[in-house]
Amino acid sequence: MSIPQQPGPTPVTSPGGSRPASGPRDVLGAAAQPPGAGAFDEHHPPPAELVGDCVHCGFCLPTCPTYVLWGEEMDSPRGRIYLMKQGLEGEPLTDSMVTHYDRCLGCMSCVTACPSGVQYDRLIEATRQQVERRHRRNPRERALRAAIFALFPYRRRLRLLRGPLRAYQATGLPRLVRRSGLLRRLAPTLATVESLAPRLGRAARPPQRVPAAGARRAVVGMLTGCVQGAFFPEVNAATARVLAAEGCEVVILPDRQGCCGALSVHNGREEEARRFARRILDTFAAAGIDYFVVNAAGCGSTLKEYGDLLRDDPRYAALAADFAGRVRDLSEVLVELGPVATRHPLPVTVAYHDACHLAHAQGVRAQPRRLLHDIPGLQLREIADPEICCGSAGIWNILHPGPAAELGDRKARTVLATGAALLVTANPGCLMQVAASVTRAGGDIALAHTAQVLDASIRGRGAEELLHQRAPS
Repeated sequence: MSIPQQPGPTPVTSPGGSRPASGPRDVLGAAAQPPGAGAFDEHHPPPAELVGDCVHCGFCLPTCPTYVLWGEEMDSPRGRIYLMKQGLEGEPLTDSMVTHYDRCLGCMSCVTACPSGVQYDRLIEATRQQVERRHRRNPRERALRAAIFALFPYRRRLRLLRGPLRAYQATGLPRLVRRSGLLRRLAPTLATVESLAPRLGRAARPPQRVPAAGARRAVVGMLTGCVQGAFFPEVNAATARVLAAEGCEVVILPDRQGCCGALSVHNGREEEARRFARRILDTFAAAGIDYFVVNAAGCGSTLKEYGDLLRDDPRYAALAADFAGRVRDLSEVLVELGPVATRHPLPVTVAYHDACHLAHAQGVRAQPRRLLHDIPGLQLREIADPEICCGSAGIWNILHPGPAAELGDRKARTVLATGAALLVTANPGCLMQVAASVTRAGGDIALAHTAQVLDASIRGRGAEELLHQRAPS
């Protein structure tokens, strides 16, 4: 069986200088399992009926970041679906298969683009769970992933990094390290992590609850998040203030919260994700919330899928499904409730960046734009090629620093081309990735979360405070 080929962009080389492995010829590469073993076990393999929905039309190709980079069929959504089909038909889970699955950013741009309604999001998540259970990675990959998942889902461990990181930033060394280029040549993964670190200030401890200003219209829980809570506490503070100003009593319970499980879900770590999800459910089970509000796109996408994640858990399945129905992105809940707080003028030009897991995975595009349009004096400018991911994609930019930098540089060019003074988005990973890319490009633009822009308008703080939030140089 062959896949109809579509003409694509001119491929570029991978960071090591060689073309990425491609095509069905790679499927029978070095086996990652014993001879005769099939690719997938019986625990939720990628559903054959969803695999069969793909008609290989090619509409996904120009929206897929890895296909745009390399022009390789097996690094496109339909190519990966072809590999899933082979796995369902009994082919072993080879090293080459896993490489193509790993290269997927999980941005879900293809889901938006697909005219046949292929549920690629469900397919790639099911496949990655199979990979994590059934494929043994090389020692370097295992060590890197172990380090990532020993740190990023744990907010207390992340907070321990704040002191040393603030001290490092105060020395002025970051500018020297980045300009020399030595770290990127010797240790690209470490260089990527260093370049992504945002400039840190003092972090106030979140309160347990924030009362509504005026008449209470809703009781909402609020996710503090891992990276958001540790590196962008000012975004959480702004989120709580905006919700309170709009008549919401905000239940935070910061000491009891943990990771929502998004990073684990998106990387196939199913049992770990379920453990994190159960803790979130236990934390807010008796809080009496009408909505659970999220200000990080990747987290919101996973929280809305708790019903599916815990569908096999007899104790939590019903609770998870009910909770998932209450999850809202900040922009969604504000539009649903309608504004009551006065918006003061904010004379600033803004470029709005669609975070992939907000626009593609959750289908939330109009709401943040509507909120920004309603601010007097604010001018909104659109970014070219908004469907192409910035290259952050959770931990993808750490696992694949070279291609992630290419995508980030592409995004930085389109952002800077708007001529806007302020870039606004709704995801911490995007803020870090675009900031690093803008710095590499020698550009100059302020960056803020949607919540911070709304907060500045409601509090009448003006644009100056936002425009001081520059990308680290």
